[in-house]
Amino acid sequence: MPEPVNISTLIAGCAAALPDRPAVIHDGRSVTFRELEADVALLAAGLARAGIKPGMRAALMVTPSIEFVALTFALYRAGATTVLIDPGIGLGNMKRCLAEARPEAFVGISKAHAARLLLGWAKTSGLNITAGRRWFWGGPDLAELRRLGEGAPAPDPAATPETASINFTSGSTGAPKGAVYTHAMFAAQAAMLKEYFRIEPGAFSVPTFPLFALFDVALGLTIVIPDMDFTRPAAVDPAMLAGLINEYKAVQLFGSPALIDTLSRYGAASGTTLPSLERVISCGAPVSAAVIERVARMLRPGTPVYTPYGATEALPVACVSGEELAALGPGRGVCLGRSWPGVETFVIRISDGPIAEWSDALLAPEGEIGEIAVKGPIVSPCYFARPESDALAKIRGADGRLYHRMGDAGWKDSQGRLWFCGRKSHRVTTAEGTLFTIPCESVFNAHPAVRRSALVGAGPAGRQTPVLFVELEKGARQSAVLTTELLGLGAAQAHTAGIKHIFYHPGFPVDIRHNAKISREKLALLAEKLLGAGTAA
Repeated sequence: MPEPVNISTLIAGCAAALPDRPAVIHDGRSVTFRELEADVALLAAGLARAGIKPGMRAALMVTPSIEFVALTFALYRAGATTVLIDPGIGLGNMKRCLAEARPEAFVGISKAHAARLLLGWAKTSGLNITAGRRWFWGGPDLAELRRLGEGAPAPDPAATPETASINFTSGSTGAPKGAVYTHAMFAAQAAMLKEYFRIEPGAFSVPTFPLFALFDVALGLTIVIPDMDFTRPAAVDPAMLAGLINEYKAVQLFGSPALIDTLSRYGAASGTTLPSLERVISCGAPVSAAVIERVARMLRPGTPVYTPYGATEALPVACVSGEELAALGPGRGVCLGRSWPGVETFVIRISDGPIAEWSDALLAPEGEIGEIAVKGPIVSPCYFARPESDALAKIRGADGRLYHRMGDAGWKDSQGRLWFCGRKSHRVTTAEGTLFTIPCESVFNAHPAVRRSALVGAGPAGRQTPVLFVELEKGARQSAVLTTELLGLGAAQAHTAGIKHIFYHPGFPVDIRHNAKISREKLALLAEKLLGAGTAA
């Protein structure tokens, strides 16, 4: 696939190849690829006449819908740098992200504009556009944009600046940061997803994460947008989701591990199957073997369940199928699979400071846990306005290309597969050595009463006390017998023998984007409080 000058030209290509095929279905409405392309072109011309200039930063706060898809690609075609922030990161984080991005335009639904005015968001915005009903503020709505675009010349894709978007991370392990995306980076991601998953235009997909919805429609899939709160994927109505998949005979489902967990539990309880699916894709956090096994029982035999690995700053990086994971069995961490074709992965010695230049001397010895680093066309070139974060995350190679430090601890096996051992910042450093979260937690997660566990360190680095929090399966009860059994599991393994403190938690604090990344920072503060109070394990 030739690299587009502007990622929105993929929509034009789909309109030429599949003009009458539905592109987006949502809330009882449907638009074809021809209609979507016409609206993208019309909105882009209207945006240009309204004052959107190439390179202008425009915050986009529109919920997943037909308008969301059309506006996103229209902003790209107009040459804007689109600022994308997950609305679920919280009001305080939202205000900080908008202050950092300094958008010159704000495109949002009515509620987003009301919040903008009432909470002081995006004070730098001089052009405000409403997707929906305009209440008590100025600026054009979509109908006015379309009128402005009638007869106006379409923006020239050749004039598109290199930067396409600023995509903010979820901030699940620190402050949200704006990863800069270029049109070339988007194009590389789309091409790599299409080739790896053998995506054929003309089929139906049910995406439950907005960014993947955009990729799907750009690759010629008809996306069916479910009626759900995209900031709370674990709370999805699984009957509704399964019903959409079966109604449209969707071939692809993308969802976070928490959403797939909810769906798979519904399938196990109801006997519902999803025979049309040709692939299930889940990423954003480790996916347990139990979840993969449950969702696989809803599918036709042999249907792959993929768990790609990556981050906002670099995606996709590696991938593994549920079938391969089942054949591997438990190991030292979670297997991430082999590097994605076209991407190079490395394991470097763990350090917390910046690394200016790449050297092979940085590489960790074979089989040793270190930090995962990535090089390839899917690596974001920088964070927006965060040179200190760039210094900590980027390493410049001798050829000028960047290596991105993922912030994840891991190792490579003899077959070149990556294994994930937890976030680097979550490692627990005791007087006896270093404990990594995932290899330790997997020992305790093997107990049938445990839904998930979280290892944290209480106290100063180098002298931390390891503490394990446990979230129980529904119906399981905390007891002295259970605690003794869990301590026995830990004592049987050399790397978990030093874990002597176990606390139970009714429901872990998690990040809002995937509902699966545990906030160990909050649990660590709780551990210090409980240990200080002398609470028994």
